[in-house]
Amino acid sequence: MLRTHKIRCYPNATMRRVLAQSCDYRRYCYNQALATWNEMYDASVVLANTTARPNERQVRNELVNNKADWQYSRSARILQLAVHDLAQAWANFFNPKMPDHRKPRFKSKKRSRCGFKTDRATIVNDKLRLDKPHGYRDRWYDIRLAEKPRWPGTIKLAAIVKEADGYYVCLSIDVSQPEPLPASRRVCGVDANVGKFVYNNGEIMDAIYMLTEQLVSLYNRVSLYQRRLARKRQANPEHFRSNNYRATKTKLQRIYQKVTRIQSDLLQKFTTMLVKTNGTLAIEDLDVKHMKMNKRLAKNLHRSLFGRFKVLMKDKAQWYGRQLVIADRFYPSTQRCSQCGLVKTGNDKLTLSGNALHGTKHHEFYCYGCGVQLERDENAVQNLIQYAQGQAMS
Repeated sequence: MLRTHKIRCYPNATMRRVLAQSCDYRRYCYNQALATWNEMYDASVVLANTTARPNERQVRNELVNNKADWQYSRSARILQLAVHDLAQAWANFFNPKMPDHRKPRFKSKKRSRCGFKTDRATIVNDKLRLDKPHGYRDRWYDIRLAEKPRWPGTIKLAAIVKEADGYYVCLSIDVSQPEPLPASRRVCGVDANVGKFVYNNGEIMDAIYMLTEQLVSLYNRVSLYQRRLARKRQANPEHFRSNNYRATKTKLQRIYQKVTRIQSDLLQKFTTMLVKTNGTLAIEDLDVKHMKMNKRLAKNLHRSLFGRFKVLMKDKAQWYGRQLVIADRFYPSTQRCSQCGLVKTGNDKLTLSGNALHGTKHHEFYCYGCGVQLERDENAVQNLIQYAQGQAMS
């Protein structure tokens, strides 16, 4: 089973130049492959020959046969993996199960993420050793890492990326399946809300907040730097890339990086705790795309990381051997009474602002059948638990 470990790299001046050249070469190969792919496809349309449609092997052979002399001083695996990524992008674009996947586009030096991949990297004396091209004549060094790889195993792929504060390597390691966790009969339901996740911690209800005071302060800094950059672009739309502009842009990138790390840390620890302490977990399958159409909630919905939470729960439940129950998208966990099972419909429905007809607030759930009064989030968690128990029995 493949696991990925992201580690900070500390290359020397020579290897920094090599990494920068490799990032540029990967973008060059991807753009060349996309142009070749489009030309082959247009030719097959003109000739009305569907068997002449391009594929990964044909495009790769075309690029290899037309290599320039300077390309032999670059790693051959960068070119081959760039073509493989392009072929995968086209497959995702035509996959009916991925309707939102966009058509492959050319990589821009200013906007694209700087990085490349290789499947010939190794760890030697706790340092990263990349494959040296045959045509490279200068000195080659191993790259110091901030820590050892988390798991022992064979490195299948190494992806080098450049972020705001330096280079990082993402190691895909083939590891053995861990020992299963002790069996647990606890059933946990997690209700996703804007800015927080509500769950049952044993017999009591608890919540973890994804929009802490620190994150709110950082998001205010993001807005500040974005306004400054916008003013610089509006004041001088043709020549706005000054040193001051680049410095402000770097500050914005560092703030975004800090926000990402804080949110990732919170979410990773939360999902690991849920999986290790519960035998069965129930979450909602939210339609995040259509939920973001609400302009008043789109930004906070995006920052609440509903989609990322679902992906992590699937991965960790499989990794630790736990049962994950994903409630149907139309399951009325918010509208259903966990005591009597009555589902609110029509004007009785509970909205984000409560129910104006009956005078209830956002956090209040009042059942019109049995008359019970509950907290909205706690009622939703109990409904998810009941859904998971019914799913497990079937």
